[in-house]
Amino acid sequence: MNAGSIGIIAIVFVAIIILAIFFTLVPVTLWISAMAAGVRVSIFTLIGMRLRRVIPNRIVIPLIKAHKAGLDVGISQLESHYLAGGNVDRVVNALIAAHRANIELTFERAAAIDLAGRDVLEAVQMSVNPKVIETPFIAGVAMNGIEVKAKARITVRANIDRLVGGAGEDTVIARVGEGIISTIGSSVDHAKVLEHPDMISQTVLSKGLDSGTAFEILSIDIADVDVGENIGANLQTEQAEADKKIAQAKAEERRAMAVANEQEMKARVEEMRAKVVSAEAEVPMAMADALRSGNIGVMDYMNYKNVQSDTSMRDSISKYGTENPDTENQ
Repeated sequence: MNAGSIGIIAIVFVAIIILAIFFTLVPVTLWISAMAAGVRVSIFTLIGMRLRRVIPNRIVIPLIKAHKAGLDVGISQLESHYLAGGNVDRVVNALIAAHRANIELTFERAAAIDLAGRDVLEAVQMSVNPKVIETPFIAGVAMNGIEVKAKARITVRANIDRLVGGAGEDTVIARVGEGIISTIGSSVDHAKVLEHPDMISQTVLSKGLDSGTAFEILSIDIADVDVGENIGANLQTEQAEADKKIAQAKAEERRAMAVANEQEMKARVEEMRAKVVSAEAEVPMAMADALRSGNIGVMDYMNYKNVQSDTSMRDSISKYGTENPDTENQ
C-alpha cells in the first residue's frame, strides 16, 4: 500500500469522524422537520442548544405546534422557560387551547403559572369546562338543638388571573363548609333547612367565597341533607348530670361537716363532764377542810347530808311517777 492510498484512507476516516460529530451536535431530522413546517431554525441555533444542554426536541416541536396554531412565540422564550425548569410542551398546549377558546393568555402568564407549580393546561381546560367539587357531609346545629348534615356540589371555573398566588380547592371547600354551618346555625328550626335547602346555597353564594382563590364559583348546589343527633338534648342531659354530681358533692361536703361538728360536740360534752367530775371531786375535800377549820360543825354537816338524802328521794319519786303514769291514774 503506497502513501497515496494511506492518505485517502486517512481523509475518509477523518471525514467519517467529522460527520459523526456533526450529526451528534446537529439533529438534522429535526431541522428538516422545522424547515418543512415553515419554522426557521438555523443549524447554529441547534448546536447552541446542545452546548447549553438543552434538548432541541423539547423546544423545536412545541415551536412547530405554536407556529401552526398561529401563535407568536419565539424560540428564545421557549428555551428560557425550559432552562428555568418549566414544561414547554404543556405551556404551548395551554396557549393553543386558550387561543382556540378565545381566552386571553400571554406566554409570560402561562409560563409564570407553570413555574408556580400549577397545571396551566388543566386551568385553561377548566375555564372552558367548569369543574364540580363535592364536599363531604358538613354538620351544623340549628337553634332548636337539632343537628343537620348537608353535602354540597360546587361548580367552579379557573380564574387564570389569580392562578399565581390564589388559594386552591381545599380553601374553597373550607369556606363553603363555614357558610353551610353558619346558615344552619342561624336557622331557628331545622325543619326550615330541610324544607328549603336552597337557602343554604343562596346564603353561601352571597358571601363571595371565591375571593383570593384561583377559582370562580359558578354555583353551589345542595346534593343531600340529613338530620343528625339532637345535640341540644344531649347537652342538656350532660349539663343535668354535671349539676347532679355537683349537688351530690356539695351534699357530701355538708354531711362531712355535720359529722365533724357532731364529733366536736361530743368531744366538748366529754370535756364538760370531765370538768364536772373534777369539780365534784373537790367538794369532799372542801367539806373536810371546812370541818377542820371550824367553818361548819358536825350538826351542820349532818343537816347537809339529810338535805342531800331528801333531795335524792324526791328525785327518785318524781322519776318513778314519770315512768309509770298508769299506776298514778289508778
